[in-house]
Amino acid sequence: MVKTGDLTKTYHMGNVQVHALRGVSTGIEKGEFVGIMGPSGSGKSTFLHQVGLLDTPSSGTICINGQETSLMTSEQKARFRLDQMGYVFQDYALIEDLTVLENVAIPGLGLGRDYHEVMEIAGGLVDDVGLGGRADHLRKELSGGQQQRVAIARSLMNSPAIVFADEPCANLDTESSQTILKLFRHLNEEKNQTVVMVSHEPWHTEFFDRIILFRDGRIEKKSE
Repeated sequence: MVKTGDLTKTYHMGNVQVHALRGVSTGIEKGEFVGIMGPSGSGKSTFLHQVGLLDTPSSGTICINGQETSLMTSEQKARFRLDQMGYVFQDYALIEDLTVLENVAIPGLGLGRDYHEVMEIAGGLVDDVGLGGRADHLRKELSGGQQQRVAIARSLMNSPAIVFADEPCANLDTESSQTILKLFRHLNEEKNQTVVMVSHEPWHTEFFDRIILFRDGRIEKKSE
């Protein structure tokens, strides 16, 4: 599903070069729940942003579902992200003035799908994450854990091939974190949803099928 070949990313900060990724070659198969782990600054979030097409690598290749992403135009990448990928971020990234239902519907409307169809699907996804009674609530009326569940529902709006989650539990307490991880695990097992999640918490490993461990911009260890 996802393959990278000798992937590098270098940031230029004045006269200083920061080598965030140093030749990363790896693969992620359909239906896996993969944890991307490593110390702060190891390159794990940078890797997620590259394979999630949120940033452009300095060199190397990224192939997703048989498509070489370097051959895509910016417009094609944007369409591919909407159609094939879902994203969950640690800050939830919900729109303040929209309801739970409207926030979930955004990716579907972004693809120009029928409004009524999108809203029906969004309603089902809100139910799936246990927030059916809060569909008309605004972000300010939700706890952090509830906001993250809305973000997960939104990530599934277009039935993505893969969901990328960048430290989705970073702002949550332990109980809420467990709820989010169990939800990801359920989606992975029941819907065969591929999930790639960045984490720095050792106890999260019990939920992953496999861990890719980063250190200093390289893969240090891949667990089976």
